Amino acid sequence: MSRRVKKPLRPAGDRPKGARPYRGSPAERPQSFRPGGKPPARSAAPRAAKPAPFVPEPEKIVAEPPPLPTKVQTVVVTADENNMRVDRFLEARFPGLSFSHIQRIVRKGELRVNGKRADSKDRLEEGQSVRIPPLKLDTPKVAGKLSEAATKTLQAIKDMILYEDADVMVLNKPAGLAVQGGSGITRNVDDMLEVMRDAKGQKPRLVHRLDRETSGCLLIAKTRFAATALTGSFRHRSARKIYWALVAGVPKPKQGRISTYLAKEESEDDSIMRVAKHGDEGASHAVTYYAVVETSAQKLAWVSLKPVTGRTHQLRAHMAHIDHAIVGDPKYFNKENWELPGGLQNRLHLLARRIVIPHPRGGVIDVSAPLPPHMLQSWNLLGLEHDRFDPIENAPEE
Repeated sequence: MSRRVKKPLRPAGDRPKGARPYRGSPAERPQSFRPGGKPPARSAAPRAAKPAPFVPEPEKIVAEPPPLPTKVQTVVVTADENNMRVDRFLEARFPGLSFSHIQRIVRKGELRVNGKRADSKDRLEEGQSVRIPPLKLDTPKVAGKLSEAATKTLQAIKDMILYEDADVMVLNKPAGLAVQGGSGITRNVDDMLEVMRDAKGQKPRLVHRLDRETSGCLLIAKTRFAATALTGSFRHRSARKIYWALVAGVPKPKQGRISTYLAKEESEDDSIMRVAKHGDEGASHAVTYYAVVETSAQKLAWVSLKPVTGRTHQLRAHMAHIDHAIVGDPKYFNKENWELPGGLQNRLHLLARRIVIPHPRGGVIDVSAPLPPHMLQSWNLLGLEHDRFDPIENAPEE
């Protein structure tokens, strides 16, 4: 299931705004990424040799968690906990502490870092003092038969599994299922994972996020060791993600790079990511590579996307920015007088198609998700060949 990925060519510098084509001499540029050219036939796709089978290392002995604090205590962030998010820090220190309890003590300001209030997403630094209030762990579940509801939830998770070993799971998250809880959300992946909590109170952990309406590959760490390693891979950008989308119109050039700054814009009942300027408050740099795989006349295009950065709604905002919004996007579709072709569902056509990431114990995890039902229906209606060669393979990694 895993394979090594070749190091692609590095592009020249980008223009200040919008998309730009890849550059380089014809001899340097892969044929499959020739601007304006057609992708090669399926038989042209090279098949990499599979690496040696992954052999897990012996499991390390993990010390028992510290006793539950019954009064206020102050702890110091260790070197191993450097750059760890506040919520992950609490989960690691106190296995079994519920997500809702963590959010509550942070929201109330009961947890403080160096005497100041902290947000659950803030990152800690070695040597910082963390004030921890009295905590209440969830009652450990007695090993035995699961309830009927828990059994159904466990089966639902098993039905989503694309890949699993002792450390890692990759789920095929369906469109419409939230990854985490929030206002108006009654069912989410994080809560569903509670049924997999072990005898020590540990449960599988989310490593990254997908939008609620985005389907596809969602990486889950089953152990604390794996969570630390995989989170580090995302932080150091050694994780490679590929998305598929159906967009309005056909982007020109057919392969390019989108580089902007994005900032969150809040309103009374919603929030949206807008293209911002360097130096604007809250603005973060975002880079996306794209490649047109196949088109339906000039009205629609199947686009493969490779985000280099991982900003909120990055792909959706970037495609809207170059005037080729993703079909069915309720937030960013901004094409006036544009009619959805007959037979296509007005749902977000965005799939987290593939994830390639170093395995915590060596080797590479390389998993692909199939098209969700509404996108498969669109592909069939438009005559798109979902198994053809994906030209984003040759896009740069930076």
